[in-house]
Amino acid sequence: MSNELGGKTVLVTGAARRIGAAIARRLHADGASVVLHYRGAEAEAAALEAELNAARAGSAAKVKADLLAPVAPKVLVDCALERFGRLDLLVNNASTFYPTAIGSIEAAQWEELIGSNLRAPLFIAQAAAAELGKHGGAIVNIVDIHADRPLKGYAVYSVAKAGLAALTRALALELGPAVRVNAVAPGAIAWPEDGQFPPPERERIVATTPLGRLGAPEEIARAVHFLATAPFVTGQVLAVDGGRSIFL
Repeated sequence: MSNELGGKTVLVTGAARRIGAAIARRLHADGASVVLHYRGAEAEAAALEAELNAARAGSAAKVKADLLAPVAPKVLVDCALERFGRLDLLVNNASTFYPTAIGSIEAAQWEELIGSNLRAPLFIAQAAAAELGKHGGAIVNIVDIHADRPLKGYAVYSVAKAGLAALTRALALELGPAVRVNAVAPGAIAWPEDGQFPPPERERIVATTPLGRLGAPEEIARAVHFLATAPFVTGQVLAVDGGRSIFL
């Protein structure tokens, strides 16, 4: 690794597991101190914190927060400042994902999906902006290829991610030149653990992906690392999907 992030502090939301954990490991390996946000995955967050601190003492801290709570953005930014004295990079990774059938969508589903995928990234970015600006910092949002091409049966989720893609571009305008803002749009990377996609649908998705395979969380982490360290890139949404968005 290049150690380009040496001496810098990164906040990753939803960092305890899966893509978030891969992002945290990648940025930590390049020298960053990492604030690991989690909501319910206490054991996984603690294990990752211990792993990173074993590799480099005092370089990781976990923080629990419900991102739908109004106080959460301040709690997360304050944790970074109290533990490491600065904040250089925000990765808005935390997400809620489940289907919502038109005709039976409930207000609570709207609040949860929009709240986790759009509202929380906005208010965390707003809370972090001043500190990020002091250090020429950056924000990387985790969007979805279905922000541009809605996923059937997932209307509210698709709308939320479309909003996050628009927010990425809007924040690039609002926060530049002090803060760069970009996004990564994953394709099929890690299947949901609740069986939302049955085996035939999984096979169809892989078959219609030009690279012919499922992606890995580490591949998203590499893209986040690139955007975190690319000094003349802002306002962009980078698809990391094995080419699937070409087919859709």
